[in-house]
Amino acid sequence: MKYLGKIAGVLVTAGAIGLFVLVLFLYRMTSTLPDYDHLTNYTPPVMSRAHAGDGGLIAEYAQQRRLFVPIEVVPEHLINAFLAAEDKNFYDHFGLDLAGIVRASGQNVINVLTGRRLEGASTITQQVAKNFLLSSDVTLERKLKEAVLALRLERTLSKRQLLELYLNEIYLGMGSYGVAAASLKYFGKPLSDLTVAEAAYLAALPKAPNNYHPFRRRDSAIARRNWVIERMMENDYITRDEAVYAASSDLQVVEQVSGIQRYAAEHFVEEVRRQVYNIYGGRQLYRGGLSIRTTLNSDYQKMALRSLRSGLVTYDRRRGYRGPVAQLDTLEEWWARITEIDIPTDLAPWRLAVVLSVDGQSASIGLRPRVTRALTFEDKIEIGEVPLSGVTWARAAPSPQNTYKRIGPRIKAVTDVVQVGDIVWVSAKGDNAQYELQQVPEVNGALVALDPHTGRVLAMVGGYSFSASEFNRATQASRQPGSAFKPFVYAAALDSGFTPASLVLDAPFVMEQGNDRGLWKPENYARRFYGLSTLRLGMEKSRNLMTVRLAQEIGMSKVRDYARRFNIHRSMPRVLAMSLGAGETTLIRLTSAYAMLVNGGKRIEPIFIDRIQDRYGKTLFRQDQRPCVGCVADTWSGQTPPDLPDQRKRVISEQTSYQMVSMLEGVVKRGTGRSIRTLGRPLAGKTGTTNDSRDAWFVGFTADLAVGVYVGYDDNRPLGDGESGGRVAAPIFKSFMADAVKTMQTPPFRIPSGVSLVRINAKTGKLAAPDDETVILEAFKVGTQPSRDTKQAVIGGATGATPSRGQDEGVGLGTGGLY
Repeated sequence: MKYLGKIAGVLVTAGAIGLFVLVLFLYRMTSTLPDYDHLTNYTPPVMSRAHAGDGGLIAEYAQQRRLFVPIEVVPEHLINAFLAAEDKNFYDHFGLDLAGIVRASGQNVINVLTGRRLEGASTITQQVAKNFLLSSDVTLERKLKEAVLALRLERTLSKRQLLELYLNEIYLGMGSYGVAAASLKYFGKPLSDLTVAEAAYLAALPKAPNNYHPFRRRDSAIARRNWVIERMMENDYITRDEAVYAASSDLQVVEQVSGIQRYAAEHFVEEVRRQVYNIYGGRQLYRGGLSIRTTLNSDYQKMALRSLRSGLVTYDRRRGYRGPVAQLDTLEEWWARITEIDIPTDLAPWRLAVVLSVDGQSASIGLRPRVTRALTFEDKIEIGEVPLSGVTWARAAPSPQNTYKRIGPRIKAVTDVVQVGDIVWVSAKGDNAQYELQQVPEVNGALVALDPHTGRVLAMVGGYSFSASEFNRATQASRQPGSAFKPFVYAAALDSGFTPASLVLDAPFVMEQGNDRGLWKPENYARRFYGLSTLRLGMEKSRNLMTVRLAQEIGMSKVRDYARRFNIHRSMPRVLAMSLGAGETTLIRLTSAYAMLVNGGKRIEPIFIDRIQDRYGKTLFRQDQRPCVGCVADTWSGQTPPDLPDQRKRVISEQTSYQMVSMLEGVVKRGTGRSIRTLGRPLAGKTGTTNDSRDAWFVGFTADLAVGVYVGYDDNRPLGDGESGGRVAAPIFKSFMADAVKTMQTPPFRIPSGVSLVRINAKTGKLAAPDDETVILEAFKVGTQPSRDTKQAVIGGATGATPSRGQDEGVGLGTGGLY
């Protein structure tokens, strides 16, 4: 009894000490538990989404790809699937599932003895505590904290609130957080449209999404999904017939591309991202769940990409074939070695191929294996053929150092172009395994289309391939516009007393530049002189010498003022070379300036965003700030429609604006842009080409659509002999407009009051006589139209050698645009 008493004393003491240590540990642990009150007002990071003007999704901006959905809109069969898979006693326990803990403990004894992974018994409440408040460390302390927090959360939040937190927070693989984002990612549908089988698959993912990947581990994914379906049946969430039907269905996952979506609008959505980031910052953009309604017209965007790419490829082919992408020294395991080459991801349907054999009439090629949805390469080997007709364009290109050298002789045999081991780009020619040789252009360019009345950017392509180069040549590339700047010199002249029929001398022009820089002698593109010509003819034929004389007469200060008014240049030197487009600008600025000509002379700015709303639907930003009295009405009772005020500032008069539109319409009908006239619609525009043909432009418009095209090399090398704006850029404009006018009305250009149309002789600018052959209707401001007795003023001397008030800072080093 004595020894028993001592043992009992030791045990009591040890128990007391143990109890004290346990209480101390629990006190310390509970005193450091994180605060969970914020979960009652849960606002998770939610991705922002950008939509086109027609509502189509074009981009997602997120650090965690999540869409928040209230528990009220989550379908019951999806909730039941998660309960069956994760916590069947969820509505019965108090945060801890004691029966589950006992069952898991017994199973873990067996798992330890057999070397298997230990099982957990975490409830959904415990998972909420871990996901929101704790780390994922596998420690006893973390598990105890999780249990305590689960007990407290059950007292603070309702079961439905806990489910809402859980279903919106969990990671479900492939970059998706929460069930709403996962439903769109895997099945391309909202939660309300999910079938039982699809809901069961999502419920199978929380434990280990990568283990049940729908493409890489398809069999495991289906097995796990069917296990969830069976658990749903066992818990009476579905009937046996529903379970059999769901388990027998195929796992049809339609992966939705994250981020940039369907319309190949990468440069556009990057500009939108940049603007939203500048306004609201990164946290709001990537976590705030903004809804961004953009100005993009998805149809125009597809037309723009197609037209620009086609035009760049056409030009590139004219410059010849530069050789293979790479070359294999041996064909051993060519199908594996070709997959090691990094390529742009947005050039489909083009594919890389290896030349396996070649003779005079054809080449046998092995195609680069396609990438599966599991992001691996197919095992299948595809063989194709490139016939002689598929390489006839590929004449040898001149060296990069000499772009004016002519390309090589015509192709007479496939061996003239490719050799065994060459890795080349090809595109399919029909369905008979025949292919055509392709080449990614070195030249680049951009296309912008916008609404001239509002400035809304309807389409923008900033380069041939966003994957190859994210540089946006529409908004970021400052290049000389060349003769595309001339309309603004002529607009300044029309506001200085000139008319489209005024005569200007087209003759040699020589000026001393000063500072030992020699003489400045601009030339016309054809290096010819045409004598007295009307302003209209000077615009239509893009006469440089006439433009210089005109700028000298009205003064470069006025030309600079007009360049600033139209937002082409913020600051432009007052030198005559600037009148020929020697000052740099961007395509979107120049296109916006042309839009101001056709909209009646009103100021616009390019607009990419119409409206931004927060995650709750509250409007944070609206582009159109005009007051609209009477726009909000409960019912329609025949009241007069609201009259919205026009708040645009005037840049030039309506009359001058129309005169310029009429002259630019003449460029398309009779001048350097006449290749456009075959479209048979009211169109106007202007070509532009800079010195040595380094930049090619065409900017034009209908009454309701302004479009600009730029083409040039990023390293500023010449495009080549004869590669003018009319030959390189105008066909791209024409291709786009040919598609666009099919979807829109193209009314004649609007004639404002104060303009009088008079029949004149197009060559002399005088009133037309009955027997004149070249008669046009010319637009005059009322009071300036000619009469039989009118004496025409002539601008320009024999050489123009004497500087006037327009040349108060010297001539400058360049001659600007030539064509």
